[in-house]
Amino acid sequence: MGFSVVSWSFRVVPKSVPSLGAAVLVLGVFPAAAGDLKLALPVACEIGRDCFVQNFFDHDPGPDRRDYACGRLSYDGHPGTDFRVADLPAMMRGVTVVAAAGGIVKGVRDGMPDVGLAGTSREALKGKDAGNGVVIDHGDGWETQYSHLLKGSVTARPGQVVEVGTPLGRIGMSGAADFPHVDFSVRHEGEEIDPFTGTGSAVACGETGRTLWRAEALAALEYQSTGGLVSGFATGPAASEEARKGAYAQESLRDPPALVFWADVFGVQAGDEQRISIAAPGGKVIHENVSRLKSSNVSWFAFTGRKRPAEGWQTGKYQGTYTLLRNGVVVARLEDTVEVQ
Repeated sequence: MGFSVVSWSFRVVPKSVPSLGAAVLVLGVFPAAAGDLKLALPVACEIGRDCFVQNFFDHDPGPDRRDYACGRLSYDGHPGTDFRVADLPAMMRGVTVVAAAGGIVKGVRDGMPDVGLAGTSREALKGKDAGNGVVIDHGDGWETQYSHLLKGSVTARPGQVVEVGTPLGRIGMSGAADFPHVDFSVRHEGEEIDPFTGTGSAVACGETGRTLWRAEALAALEYQSTGGLVSGFATGPAASEEARKGAYAQESLRDPPALVFWADVFGVQAGDEQRISIAAPGGKVIHENVSRLKSSNVSWFAFTGRKRPAEGWQTGKYQGTYTLLRNGVVVARLEDTVEVQ
């Protein structure tokens, strides 16, 4: 007897990116001209494996959303680029946030807990939606900001002269965050700028001729509209928040009442075909669920499973597989195993 598939999605509420501190005037080395600002990656991780871009700058002028590639990996009014890790255990293992360009630290904040919006409210944040973070002045009106950093990880100090790659802190979930990430934003003379396009205005789909990214950074940031984050097994209907906390990280289960495979992915689109299966030791598929997604979502959580059979579980290693297909082509795939005793 199987559980019907249950999916959960969320859309992040637009947030402002407030200043993190007062300006500190210190003489230092700035880019010679605004056009010289070129950005390296603001995170010390491998894009697409250890960390992912989940939300881009929103170029839609209305209440909808549109990223620079005319995809939907954004939310209404988002002025930055969200570099995320898969879940809270990955956050605790640590991913360093670094300066994307040289400059002078203009403001910092630390000490806010990594509980996100699930553990607080916008009213309680009192305008500190950005959480812990760092603002860097690059001269000629250019600034970068690094928000939602891990409590106690901020190493930058006001007035500090930094170079490309100088550690600033670690990816966290402080402030108005729904998942562990750093929200990287760029401003010129107070105007929010998309580093992929070099402007805050709409451009042709995928146009990066004026990009602020260095060539090697842009290559590493090849647009990925959809991807798998993390998957695993549970002993009953899986809860997205618990999964993202690492609550189902066990490698073995003793005679579980049910065997449920779950998957956390991003960038699903209406019409995608979702396939979730569980195979017993030896490879025989004992449960499979196939469905067609009815809506597009930046974040998507799904699970399916079956109750313990009357004769009990065959002991050994079970494999779960999540596959997302778009027009017959696999766009995301996650696999995981668990030992049943």
